[in-house]
Amino acid sequence: MRRQIAYNMDCMDLMKLLPDNEFDLAIVDPPYGINIAENIGLRKRLSTYEFKKHKIQKWDAAPPQQTYFDELFRVSKNQIIWGGNYFKLPPCKCFIIWQKPGISEDVSFAMCEYAWTSFSQTAKIISVEKEKERIHPTQKPIALYTWILHRFAKPGDKILDTHLGSGSSRIAAHEMGYDFVGCEKDAEYFLLQEKRFKNWIAQQSLFEMDGGQPALF
Repeated sequence: MRRQIAYNMDCMDLMKLLPDNEFDLAIVDPPYGINIAENIGLRKRLSTYEFKKHKIQKWDAAPPQQTYFDELFRVSKNQIIWGGNYFKLPPCKCFIIWQKPGISEDVSFAMCEYAWTSFSQTAKIISVEKEKERIHPTQKPIALYTWILHRFAKPGDKILDTHLGSGSSRIAAHEMGYDFVGCEKDAEYFLLQEKRFKNWIAQQSLFEMDGGQPALF
């Protein structure tokens, strides 16, 4: 039976307790330390997911130190690290580019994002729309994590996400039948992703009970 475990704690505290190679794949999206709260486009959309500027500043002001990467590489066999271009990581052959459809060059939002991977495959580009309902400033679509798991995970793999955020990775892992452990140290974000995960499970249950058709109320 698949296990979906989320901890409201610092990922460093968890990883120190884990043996070497505990996870087959870590898919992580740590803060980049690029002061995203000053992004003009982001400030205009703050009300969308009801977070104040000072909260985002606090979150993004703490990019991971080298000790984080040392522990991440110790407890996982393979890694996919969003924002890898901001960190001191080894050369990467199989990087991933997430292209965001509908974003033009004359706006303040990035048109794509980069992920570093430990895999020795060819580089890849995936185009997936952002989700309309957002609870985290760097929320990535469930469909993006589903695509990643389909291509980089194997049946029976254990998945780790050290910065759970909106919980998109957790939902994708659940839907694809993977054991999953996630950490989110911010209590507010943690509760929001818990609510999102439970709502997703409830909606899927209703869908299945209705024979695969949306239930009518």
